[in-house]
Amino acid sequence: MTKLAQWLWALALLGSAWAALTMGALGLDLPSPCREVLWPLPAYLLVSAGCYALGTVGYRVATFHDCEDAARELQSQIQEARADLARRGLRF
Repeated sequence: MTKLAQWLWALALLGSAWAALTMGALGLDLPSPCREVLWPLPAYLLVSAGCYALGTVGYRVATFHDCEDAARELQSQIQEARADLARRGLRF
């Protein structure tokens, strides 16, 4: 099963549980304060997921490691390519 299918199954399961609880399909008579919390729950979860994603991206950017060896190798390849092109008559 792909990751997308797993996420869709989880969202469908949570969505159906949320709908069953808010619409009273399970025969449970929830008190009014519980229903008031349940109605905006998907919006809260969406905002929480967005905050988590933003925090994760920020953390990954803050702890990004430079690859000094790879940078030196790339610079040497660029110099080799420029020398080869200059030998063939291309001027920079």
